[in-house]
Amino acid sequence: MADNRGMIRFPGAQGALLAARLDLPSAPPAAFALFAHCFTCSKETLAAARISAALVDHGIAVLRFDFTGLGSSEGDFANTNFSSNVADLLAAVAYLREHHQAPQILIGHSLGGAAVLAAAGQVPEAAAVATIGAPFEPAHVRHLLAPAVPQLETAGEAEVSLAGRTFRIKKQFLDDIATHNSREAIAGLRKALLIFHSPRDTVVGIDNAAQIFIAAKHPKSFVSLDDADHLLTRKEDAQYVAAVLAAWAGRYLREAAAAQPARAGLAGEPGHVLVAETHEGKFTQAIALGAHRLRADEPVSFGGTDTGPSPYDLLLAGLGACTSMTLRLYADQKQWPLDHVTVRLKHEKIHAQDCAECETKEGKVDKIEREIELIGALDDVQRARLLEIANKCPVHRTLRSEVWIPTRLR
Repeated sequence: MADNRGMIRFPGAQGALLAARLDLPSAPPAAFALFAHCFTCSKETLAAARISAALVDHGIAVLRFDFTGLGSSEGDFANTNFSSNVADLLAAVAYLREHHQAPQILIGHSLGGAAVLAAAGQVPEAAAVATIGAPFEPAHVRHLLAPAVPQLETAGEAEVSLAGRTFRIKKQFLDDIATHNSREAIAGLRKALLIFHSPRDTVVGIDNAAQIFIAAKHPKSFVSLDDADHLLTRKEDAQYVAAVLAAWAGRYLREAAAAQPARAGLAGEPGHVLVAETHEGKFTQAIALGAHRLRADEPVSFGGTDTGPSPYDLLLAGLGACTSMTLRLYADQKQWPLDHVTVRLKHEKIHAQDCAECETKEGKVDKIEREIELIGALDDVQRARLLEIANKCPVHRTLRSEVWIPTRLR
């Protein structure tokens, strides 16, 4: 079942309803991907959200979900184990298969990567598998539970603190992870494999990536994440993973090329801009302008996820681009020696009484500071004239003139 905001619920391995989010590009997807999060994490981690957002920018739809008992999913985490995680993952595959199309890309972060490797053989439609900071054996997580192991062995259950949160674990979890043979599953993968890992990962050591790579058959690839941390908390690391993954997976997606023509024509008539929510975060928006794709979001400090520029950033970008283009056109027509233009802009709200040139005298007004750098052998007269021309760029004139915005519901 799904609501109209991209939020989904489907039954997991133990019958509990799992919470999921389906991130869709503004055009028909080139492929569907399934993302499995890290141990005791959720679908809303920065890595999951940012990688999904960046993949959507590459035309790939992404389903990410919370395993049983985690995040917004129902169920008791204490009754789960690695086997139930794999079964939850296959339930997510079944949901996509029934309501959209089976995932062609499987992505797993940390223990989610081990789950993806274990489940991939049961997803015949999947052509590509990617792991991020994944352990070679699920039993790797045992060291995270080390302080509680004696109590687990004697009492059968214990509370453990992981990443600042408390979870109840049962001995059956330890027993289950000890039964899984990852080497056989990886060797029999029969799918393209891409391994992302940071040499500086202090949670899952880089030797795990080496073991996965050695166990796998070709085609297989390894990408170093340099100084990224295990959770990919830096936005640029998550975006790098998504960009590389999308380019790599395209080679193995049989339907990607066929989907491209449909994607190119979605935005509608020339001159029209389509903006739609992506539901990856509170404010995230997908923007289609003909064949071009952009994103909009708000910074984390404003409650967003910072996956794209803010609306005011885009407004400033439009003014800056128009200014630079107008100056270039004028200088070329005059054959003036203008080598390079740089425009820097800043927006803020100020008290109207602080603006001597403003007609408004109460409340606040918008102030856009624009600094233009002109490089070239220009004389003072030419530079002064170009400053005048900057104020005549079409976007500048639009912002300074009366604007009529008729709005209707569709």
